[in-house]
Amino acid sequence: MLQCTAFAEVPEMGTLVVLTAMHAEPGPTPTPAVPGVPELPELDDTLLCELGEHDEKTEHAAQLWAGEMAATRDLWMFWTDTDTDTGMRRSFRFAELPPCPAVMRTLATDEREVCVLFDRHSAPHSWDVTDPLADLMAKRMREEVERERGGGGGGADGGGKEGDADEGGAGVTPSG
Repeated sequence: MLQCTAFAEVPEMGTLVVLTAMHAEPGPTPTPAVPGVPELPELDDTLLCELGEHDEKTEHAAQLWAGEMAATRDLWMFWTDTDTDTGMRRSFRFAELPPCPAVMRTLATDEREVCVLFDRHSAPHSWDVTDPLADLMAKRMREEVERERGGGGGGADGGGKEGDADEGGAGVTPSG
């Protein structure tokens, strides 16, 4: 299943209020740079829905922040778009939720993949959701590495010939 393509700008003030009010995980609390003001994580400005494609009744969801790698609860942002008389209206809500307990195990290799979504999510588990943009970016990065490795040996000119191209790629003309 393809990943939902909905995205939302993070409402900064609401996010700061929620992060400030969150209960910290048990254990030592780091000393804040300014006494009395909690250290807040650096967050992205825009989030992409992490669920698989879903109907309009299902809220979009994106993990906003996880306290620690083994956190028992993560902060999720949910949003919906509603068509009103005055145009589209976006509503947000935040929730601290435990991670989904589902684990996919490959018997032949004993590899395990955990679902990175929240517990009781409505869409398929994260391993069933494919992100075409991430796949495309990974493919482009592999092609770039292959070009660099293929042209990186040889002599002082980089070892490649002018106009060399790999499968379906554009020719590369060295400058100089």
